[in-house]
Amino acid sequence: MKILIRHEIKGRMRVHLVQNRMTCSQADILLYYLQKLDGVTEAKVYERTQDAVICYRGDRTAVLKGLQSFRYDRVEVPDGLLENSGREMNARYQEKLVMKVLLRFASKLFVPWSLRALVTAVKSVKYLKKGVETLVKGKIEVPVLDAAAIGVSVFRGDMDTASSVMFLLGVGELLEEWTHKKSVDDLARTMSLNVSRVWQKIGEQELLVSASQIREEDLVVIHMGNVIPFDGAVEEGEAMVNQSSLTGESVPVRRVPGNSIYAGTVVEEGELTVRVKTVGGSSRFEKIVTMIEESEKLKSSLEGKAEHLADSLVPWTLMGTVLVWLLTRNVTKALAVLMVDFSCALKLAMPISVLSAIREAGRHHVTVKGGKYLEAVAEAETIVFDKTGTLTRACPTVASVISFNGETPDELLRIAACLEEHFPHSMARAVVEAAKKKRLDHQEMHSKVEYMVAHGISTTIGEKRAVIGSYHFVFEDEKCTVPEGKEALFASLPEEYSHLYLAMDNHLAAVICIEDPLREEAAEVIRSLKAEGIRKVVMMTGDSERTAASAARRVGVDEYYSEVLPEDKAAFVEREKADGRRVIMIGDGINDSPALSAADVGIAISDGAEIAREIADITVSADSLYQLVTLKRISNALMKRIRGNYRFIVGFNSGLILLGVGGVLQPATSALFHNTSTLLIGLKSMSSLLEETEKA
Repeated sequence: MKILIRHEIKGRMRVHLVQNRMTCSQADILLYYLQKLDGVTEAKVYERTQDAVICYRGDRTAVLKGLQSFRYDRVEVPDGLLENSGREMNARYQEKLVMKVLLRFASKLFVPWSLRALVTAVKSVKYLKKGVETLVKGKIEVPVLDAAAIGVSVFRGDMDTASSVMFLLGVGELLEEWTHKKSVDDLARTMSLNVSRVWQKIGEQELLVSASQIREEDLVVIHMGNVIPFDGAVEEGEAMVNQSSLTGESVPVRRVPGNSIYAGTVVEEGELTVRVKTVGGSSRFEKIVTMIEESEKLKSSLEGKAEHLADSLVPWTLMGTVLVWLLTRNVTKALAVLMVDFSCALKLAMPISVLSAIREAGRHHVTVKGGKYLEAVAEAETIVFDKTGTLTRACPTVASVISFNGETPDELLRIAACLEEHFPHSMARAVVEAAKKKRLDHQEMHSKVEYMVAHGISTTIGEKRAVIGSYHFVFEDEKCTVPEGKEALFASLPEEYSHLYLAMDNHLAAVICIEDPLREEAAEVIRSLKAEGIRKVVMMTGDSERTAASAARRVGVDEYYSEVLPEDKAAFVEREKADGRRVIMIGDGINDSPALSAADVGIAISDGAEIAREIADITVSADSLYQLVTLKRISNALMKRIRGNYRFIVGFNSGLILLGVGGVLQPATSALFHNTSTLLIGLKSMSSLLEETEKA
């Protein structure tokens, strides 16, 4: 591909692709390609000018080589990326807005007044009809007010005022529709399924393969805690499936052979063998869009109150209009009240503020599934952290394997990896990765595995029963023992590591020492959250008292609880809520899902278990806890903006009404000021909350 460098500074360049025309699909392919290049930190592609802006780290040579070797037909993009990118939709709405403004000014310059008046009268029918339909339903809401303002202006022959009101209403509707659709699509894209590998069943064997290899009618096995990657029908097994991401239902449903299952839902308990029916990437996206648009998830309570207040103010505006006319017998002064209402601005500014905040959070790698969760984050007093994978790095590593049965550490690690590869947990991944680095082959050597949430795994290898998991599971639940003569070795296990215990035939076979370092930013993030309004920070972990105490001291939490089970975390959250506090729960594992569901806001770390991400209300996909501080600041700023918008709308429009009644402003001028202020509030509500906060 031939490229020209248009502008360049250190770490950033703007390049031009030499081609006749760039389509939206080509722009999306190029953007995907650039984002995958080594060293590239950020990229933007502008299809109209065929330019790309690239931010990068280090030497630019690798970026330039990548651009030179770029070919559209050589890039493999994920299913659904091009169909659902939103680029064409943005271009379409931009053209609609520009054309609307150009036609407005062109008609004023070149179309005779009489023809403009006729067009205005015809256009007014739509608004008048909507107002009448609202009245017929027994409601006095915003459409009635719009119809009255436009109808009275047309009746008086004031076509310019009627035309201005309809133009500004049209622009407002277009902006609201565009912002809403873009925000919903952005949210749906971040929630869309992204499964890279699946367990395919061929004969009696399970093979871990790329999801792109799966075809319709193939069989895939979904283990407990995993996302169902495709639409299909259950062939074997029985499971409880969480469908909240699609239906909003919090209670899992039972699925048995013959039942249909859907991509994006999660197996909470049990195991399913599924015959794939659909492998396309767009069906999941479309379902999520429908779910978001039909549910009330996007509405915060402040947003709902604003809508209710907007509708409740309409009768008062109409009464004010009639009262002014009765007192003054002046139609112009009465129209001044009718032309100015509070409802348009309230109904436009509030949802745009919320949806824009969701989109802004998305730019900071935080996926928020609805405005009410931002409100809850702003009001939260208590925040509960799981330790492993949350306050610690999501990539723990195996420090050592200590043998207790005479077998080599490598052989014991191979067995452990064979068991752990079935389950999505950071500790399990650490074991599997350690075996992979040592090139230890661990193909299936065991019977069906059973997973006990927050405890461990049990299975049979040959004639031997094998278990791996926590101290509580292995020694207390399974009654395993330390081999005779190994008590001193067991007592001297290094304290600085977390421990996984592997036992065979009720005797300890190995202890796997896992290095699970605290995140460097954890202590600073907790201090920052307190500065932003959080009063109580709690850490809960299944680790021992000694390990938990050390971690709690270093990160600076107010309270900590060790050796807790999933139900203990959920019970603590419920107690805090019962005491009248709003609670945020942050976790990454299957064992965190009950507490994530119970909290006012459940936040999942994206490297964790798929079920945690699906159940959670918010997902943080960046590898830093600082995104939690960013989320809190966005939430606080959103509530501040909503309240500020409310005060401005009431104050400004009240002033316009008083000036109109006093005869200072004509109805057309009042309508112009009112509608212009409404649009400006809408546009301001689309601006960055964090930039505004920093300036303040």
